[in-house]
Amino acid sequence: MENSTKTRILEQALVSFAENGYKGTNLRDLASGLGITKSALYRHYDSKEEIWNAVIDMMEEYYSMRFGSPEKMPAVPESCDELLALTMKMLHFTMHDRKVILTRRLLLAEQFRDERARKLTTLHFLTGTKQIFTEIFARMMEKGILKNDDPEMLAFAYTAPVSALVQLCDREPEREAEITLQIEAFARHFINTYKAKDDDND
Repeated sequence: MENSTKTRILEQALVSFAENGYKGTNLRDLASGLGITKSALYRHYDSKEEIWNAVIDMMEEYYSMRFGSPEKMPAVPESCDELLALTMKMLHFTMHDRKVILTRRLLLAEQFRDERARKLTTLHFLTGTKQIFTEIFARMMEKGILKNDDPEMLAFAYTAPVSALVQLCDREPEREAEITLQIEAFARHFINTYKAKDDDND
């Protein structure tokens, strides 16, 4: 029961932080929205800052387990078709998972207030995904699926435009279908450009 209440607090806090910002999140309102008293909330967390850090911890684990991270790598694709499928699966999760969307929103809003939010914004919008694809591309080059090149530079070239388009979709969600098609077209073009000549899986 205690773990369930703590989870409910964190999930509601995620929504409040994303919608109202850290300063705009009131613990009395948070407790009221959960149907508990403020004193009951304080039995689980000592302060708003502790709730904030617990929310970030929760979402780091959530994202790593479902999207991947340099510490929890997804399976390396065995073909260019599998690379495209992995890319679109990761994209679908990023663009449609409500918790991830809320997390992006709160990170963007709080990155100038909170040092941890700033570092995580850089990680999730640039360096983390680049590290994942650096390892993926290096392994695919070793297997002869992709042309030999600098895997880190290729990963940067592959992930940065996609990240920019995801952020565009966050700002203009009515363009989601168009942006998804644009990302898929970009991924196909990139893969066709860098696939090894003897890879006949496409």
